[in-house]
Amino acid sequence: MAPPPAAAVVAEGLGPLDAGRTAPAPRGGAANGVKLSLRDISVAFRARGGREVVAVDRLSLDVADREIVSIVGPSGCGKSTLLRLIAGLVRPSTGDVRLDGHVVTAPGADRGMVFQSYTLFPWLTVRGNVEFGPRLRGFEEARRREVASRFIQMVGLSGFEHAYPKELSGGMMQRVAIARALANDPEVLLMDEPFGALDAQTRVFMQELLLDIWEKTAKTILFVTHDIDEALFLGDRVYVMTARPGRFRDEVRLDLPRPRTLEITMSPAFVEAKRRVLHIIREEAGKALGQGES
Repeated sequence: MAPPPAAAVVAEGLGPLDAGRTAPAPRGGAANGVKLSLRDISVAFRARGGREVVAVDRLSLDVADREIVSIVGPSGCGKSTLLRLIAGLVRPSTGDVRLDGHVVTAPGADRGMVFQSYTLFPWLTVRGNVEFGPRLRGFEEARRREVASRFIQMVGLSGFEHAYPKELSGGMMQRVAIARALANDPEVLLMDEPFGALDAQTRVFMQELLLDIWEKTAKTILFVTHDIDEALFLGDRVYVMTARPGRFRDEVRLDLPRPRTLEITMSPAFVEAKRRVLHIIREEAGKALGQGES
């Protein structure tokens, strides 16, 4: 189910929930260069009738500072649950999540999240949406304007500051959502299929825009998607998850040069990586269908 706008605010760490922000640390995290660490993470839910459902099972992952890690897998494998764990919206049944060496226990402004659904506040303008987080954090008006203007320009929406969400296209609304998340200066950007509802041309444009923003801001990004090409085009590494309970079945390291252009999707290395990931996804999707029939 798509989260309401208020859920996006929680995930972006706005307002009073800054109490859940991890203790500040120098950029670069721990001495070993790990920005984000998951250790033996499992999440189990209680379904109707009291049956226990294990969403993700014994996941461990290290993400370096300024790295982009893509996550793919069949529907229902726990990809979104994994991001919500890192955001502090879901508590693990076992294991822990650490950001810059500090255990994550609640949502915080050091983790920004962008959803697939359009989660802007419809009663606020583009500028009002982007300023919302800094406003709740007590920024003075001049500083709020400066922050908002920087990121509105970065996502290519200068001139639309006074437009309302209903006046924007889907791609424009997602650009505002990215700017709103970045306005809190998060350490990690969590992206849950943010371009999934867009048409093909707009989706490619948004992928290139995201890489340009990453080059300028050097954020650490975890990107969940069903699109294999998107995962490979954006990521330094791609993790492929199994059918439920979600585990990491494979890690694909991409030795592709940056900055990247669409031409790289035709390179032999890209095509081989796509073949490898597609083979696993087809196998796991078949298992997921079998679970649904049982």
